[in-house]
Amino acid sequence: MNEISPGDTSLGNGAVAQAAQRLLRAAADHVPCPPVRDLIGSDDVKAAYAVQELLTAHRLEAGGLVTGRKIGLTSPAVQRQLGVDQPDFGVLFADMSVEDGASVPVGGLLQPKVEAEIAFVLGADLADGPLDDAQIRAAVAHAVPALEIVDSRIADWDITFGDTVADNGSSALYVIGGPAKPLTEFEPVEADMTMKRHEETVSAGNGAACLGDPLTALGWLARTARDVGDPLRAGQVVLSGALGPMVPAAAGDVFTADISGLGSVSVRFHATGPGHGPGHEGA
Repeated sequence: MNEISPGDTSLGNGAVAQAAQRLLRAAADHVPCPPVRDLIGSDDVKAAYAVQELLTAHRLEAGGLVTGRKIGLTSPAVQRQLGVDQPDFGVLFADMSVEDGASVPVGGLLQPKVEAEIAFVLGADLADGPLDDAQIRAAVAHAVPALEIVDSRIADWDITFGDTVADNGSSALYVIGGPAKPLTEFEPVEADMTMKRHEETVSAGNGAACLGDPLTALGWLARTARDVGDPLRAGQVVLSGALGPMVPAAAGDVFTADISGLGSVSVRFHATGPGHGPGHEGA
């Protein structure tokens, strides 16, 4: 496979283009597709991000607006499961945002799951300087509780590292709760998370489950994003990674996550309607 960088959109690589088209077709037809690892491999990081970049470019050309990034594979257990030793990232778009407490039509999703996270809203660019711990912390305007609704265009969630990176980190929607707190009032690594479906606890975890500290995950993303030529910017939202296991979602479900020291966030799912469709147009 040709040498590819995540920021390269002039690929000239048949396998990368075919993988992107397969994911686009799955989104458009609303039918999950086979994995793309037969085209780009299971662990070819550069090829996987090249597919993601093509899909991001497609979304931008259609009028999409980037609002931030999501970090995935922050749990050591999940990394071991997929045989990788690093997290991944995807791109957040404005039409992926869902209001706290809103109801989402499952008809707009393929095979959704929900996970609870700490989100950071940036008050400064992370483009220059050492991007060390002090700079990362200082760049955060505030933290908020968040839910990520992940989805996969790949049938039965049969994914490897290459598949999920190509599929924009298996992203779909995100929900921001409140209240917003500056890091002078909230320490992410000390947070405990409980997520309930109706009244039943279905996921639990803590800040240490996210690369040891959600701010460590943010630092990794800041350096990686700068390395690929698209640094994090003030005003962007960063979903820092799941604090506990993700849980499948179905019509009628109501999920609420409480993050100690921070706040809560909730989302509902209903059966009717065409759906948001945000993460289902290729990225």
